[in-house]
Amino acid sequence: MYQADIAIVGAGMVGLALARALKDAPVSVVVIDTSPIHKPLSDEPELRVSAINAANQQALSELAVWQALPENRLSPYTHMQVWDHDSFGRIAFNCDDLGAPSLGHIVENQALVNALSEVVKTQQNVTLLPSVRIDKVLSGKSETMLMLNNDDVVSCRLVVGADGANSAIRQHGNFPLTFKDYGHTAIVATVRTELPHGKVARQVFTPSGPLALLPLRDPNLCSIVWSQTSETAQSLLAQDNAEFAKGLQIAMNGEVGHITVESARMHFPLTMRYARQWLSDGLVIIGDAAHTIHPLAGQGANLGLQDAFALADSIQQLVRDEKPFYLARHLRPFERARKAEAVKMIAAMEGFKQLFGGDNPLKKLVRGVGMRTADAIPGIKQKFITQAMGW
Repeated sequence: MYQADIAIVGAGMVGLALARALKDAPVSVVVIDTSPIHKPLSDEPELRVSAINAANQQALSELAVWQALPENRLSPYTHMQVWDHDSFGRIAFNCDDLGAPSLGHIVENQALVNALSEVVKTQQNVTLLPSVRIDKVLSGKSETMLMLNNDDVVSCRLVVGADGANSAIRQHGNFPLTFKDYGHTAIVATVRTELPHGKVARQVFTPSGPLALLPLRDPNLCSIVWSQTSETAQSLLAQDNAEFAKGLQIAMNGEVGHITVESARMHFPLTMRYARQWLSDGLVIIGDAAHTIHPLAGQGANLGLQDAFALADSIQQLVRDEKPFYLARHLRPFERARKAEAVKMIAAMEGFKQLFGGDNPLKKLVRGVGMRTADAIPGIKQKFITQAMGW
């Protein structure tokens, strides 16, 4: 039997970031996951990547996590270019305008999980339990029992659900969920470009959905996230690599030259999820368990990491104040603050999707004028980019 103050269910980047952020707290932590946590990386870039903003990079550096990332799996981007395929709208961002070394980094998800697990396993207050499943949750106001499939039991005061979009912990808490099918499917792959990417993150909005090219360490390799209507996505997935690459070149207006597909193609449907309740006595959810958003701005992982850091701050303050950190009434300020951020991001993504979707001539004019205006006014541009960097 394991006894702990906090049990984190889910050892992805959000769950492990919470465990790491609690490194100096006088609490004991157990992290549970159904899969092995540390997984060897292949020689080729992993398909699932995230754009980690500057604010989260700084937080991870302060926790000695960023330094544990292999340098050859880190891809800084110094510029961003965003344009509308069917209008004159275009906006560009440059880290030099802010006096920053980069706007952010493209990081392979598993590389970040590996780095987090390496530093977390050195913590005296954390126990990692990989490759086990929770069969039953017995909740009480001041103690919760987690019955594992290997006959072990974890006793804790607070269960944190960081177990993803289909969170079993959220379902156990009966937290009401608002969701919306975006009607989009995201296709991810690694591609090679004829022209070097120049550390530029590119995104083009097409009538059927956005396409992002995210620069990787190799100057001619990019990770793509092509979000298309589900019908269009199925047609694209049915194409061979040559046809698919030709479609990428057309969508990109040839900006990176000839494109070849270097990996398998992965796809997944896109759904907005928002839990209207995030906590009860002894239970709280964070990350994708609490919210999922459209990936068009690449902010999903950043939002989840901020949940983790905010929850760690709240727990540590409650411990200092000698208040029960597992009671809902004490965690309510955390819930209010993070729900507000999630709602704001969900609304922004929905607004972008509606504005840039379709080929209505009036919408084309509005977004074209809007992007050109924003690009021409330094104050507006700076506000956009500082928000994207998490500041």
